[in-house]
Amino acid sequence: MIEMRHLRYAVAIADEGHMTRAAERLGIQQPPLSQQIRALETMLGTPLFHRLPRGVVPTDAGTVFIARARQILADLQTAVAETHRAARGETGTLSIGFTSSAAFHPLVSSAVRALRLSWPDLSLRLEEGATDELTADLLAGRLDVAFLRGTTLEAAALSIAPVHREDMLLALPDDHPLAHPPGIDPPEPVDLADLSAETFILYRRQSGQGLYDRIIAACQRAGFSPRVAQEAPKLASTLSLVAAGLGLSIIPESMARLETSGIAYRRFSASAGLVAPLYLAWRREPARAALDHLVREVKARAVVDGQPLPPD
Repeated sequence: MIEMRHLRYAVAIADEGHMTRAAERLGIQQPPLSQQIRALETMLGTPLFHRLPRGVVPTDAGTVFIARARQILADLQTAVAETHRAARGETGTLSIGFTSSAAFHPLVSSAVRALRLSWPDLSLRLEEGATDELTADLLAGRLDVAFLRGTTLEAAALSIAPVHREDMLLALPDDHPLAHPPGIDPPEPVDLADLSAETFILYRRQSGQGLYDRIIAACQRAGFSPRVAQEAPKLASTLSLVAAGLGLSIIPESMARLETSGIAYRRFSASAGLVAPLYLAWRREPARAALDHLVREVKARAVVDGQPLPPD
C-alpha cells in the first residue's frame, strides 16, 4: 500500500536530484530510502527515476507522480495548518506562488521574510509552478500573488510589476576546458557563438517557457540552434546533470547561489543579451492588507536596469 511517507520520499529525491542528499534531508539512511523507492516503483509498476552516475532525474511517469504527490502533501499540510489555526483562534492565509528559479532569488526570500515579521499570525501558503500554471491559479483565486519569470496574455487581467532583471550565467562541469581558461583572471566573458558545438541541458519549456525561449532566441541570434540533449523538470535537476558532466546549461545568476559541487560558472559577453527578468503579479481584488504589504516590500527592493522601481 502506498503511504504518505512514500510521497515524501519521492518528492525529496526529486528536489535534491540525489539519493544520498535526499536521505540526509529526510533524516534516514540512504539504503533504506533506495529500498522504499524501489518498493514504490514495484507497486506502481514503473520506474520513477533514471539512475545516473551522479544523481537521479524523474522519468516521465515519475514527473506525473511527483506532481500529484506534491499536491497531496500540500493539501495535507494545508489541512493540518488550518486545523491548528482554528484551534488557536487564528485566521488569514496568503497564497504565494513562484517559479522554480525565482525561489532562489534573494529579493523573494527577503520580502517574504519581512512580511512574516510584520504579520506573525499570517499563514503563508507557498506554491511552485510554471508561469502559465501560476497565472491560471491567480486568475482562479487559488493564489494571491506570484513571482514569475515571464508573462502571458491571460496575465493582462492581473496587476504586474517588473521587479528585477538579472544576468544569466553559463553553468558547466568544472573540468570543462572553458571552466578555467588560462590567461586573464578573471577570465573574459564567454561568446555565446563559441558554444555552437556544445551539448546543452535546459529547463523543460513547459515548466519555464520564458527562460527557455530567451535561451533559444539568444543562441539563434548568435548563429546556431543549441543541441539540447536533455530537458530537466527543475532547474536544480539541470544543475545536477551539469555536475554529472552531461552537458552545459544557462541559468539565472541567482541560481549560482546553490552550493553544487562539480560546476563552474562563466559570464557571457554583453552581446549575448541573456537576461532573466523577474515579475510580481497579483490579483487586484479582493483587497488584502497583507498582500498590499508584500507588494510594497517587493517594490522597495526592486531594481530594474540598475534603477529602483519608481514608487506608486
